[in-house]
Amino acid sequence: MINSHAGSDDVAVAIAGARAGADVVRKMYGQRLGLIDKGDGDFATAADVAAERAILDVIRAARPGDAVLGEEGGQHGAPDSARQWWVDPLCGTLNYAAGTMVVAVNVALREGAAAVADPFGGEVFFTDGESARVRREGADDALLTPSSATRLVDVNLDPPFPSSPGFRAVDLLAHPRFAEHFRPRVVSSTLALAWVAAGKRAAYVTDGGDLSRSVHFAAGIALCRAAGCVVSGVDGAPLGPAGRGLLVAADAETHGLLLAMARDRT
Repeated sequence: MINSHAGSDDVAVAIAGARAGADVVRKMYGQRLGLIDKGDGDFATAADVAAERAILDVIRAARPGDAVLGEEGGQHGAPDSARQWWVDPLCGTLNYAAGTMVVAVNVALREGAAAVADPFGGEVFFTDGESARVRREGADDALLTPSSATRLVDVNLDPPFPSSPGFRAVDLLAHPRFAEHFRPRVVSSTLALAWVAAGKRAAYVTDGGDLSRSVHFAAGIALCRAAGCVVSGVDGAPLGPAGRGLLVAADAETHGLLLAMARDRT
């Protein structure tokens, strides 16, 4: 439960921001959108920009003194501010541009509240840093309960592969023990992190460097930690400046199995 008035207000801001972004993403879906080239095959759409603007409007109205780092607009306010929001207005832009409704809107306050909205599933996953819940239209907020029962593991296969040749997430799928225990899924959206917290996925694996302060991953990591998931780098080390990627699992057994496979591939 949310214990403090300040914490409650921050959660409300995170939820309102994520919902505002999700509303934009939903309304602009299916339109002919111009692409904004970001280099190396990456791009944004007008929906990314408009959704981020809607989220920033919510944060500025409620927390005018807070800093914000947006995926599209960059840094607003001091980057070393004690109160910094991370905003990823449309995670899964490739999916969205291709007409696939597997995307997420991520809003996170550093060391605090976070929310992940599923624009098309109608769910908002949120945390105050201590517990994690989901809000659905017309239903009471439900506690998130991780579970490995589905055996489904999402693996992010998007390049670049900064840990290569030592480790690539794609190589994990070729491990002979992977198919014995799990079934792979590739959604190309950090919505999968919310699904791990909610028991819809057993685990999530991605390559990369330090993802603990990433606008893409901050909200999902906060959700998973608050829900009681096991969170580490792909090498088993804690997330941080020297971190390598992300391995989030519903329980210690699943985490241990995947970590052993990752080390084998390394």
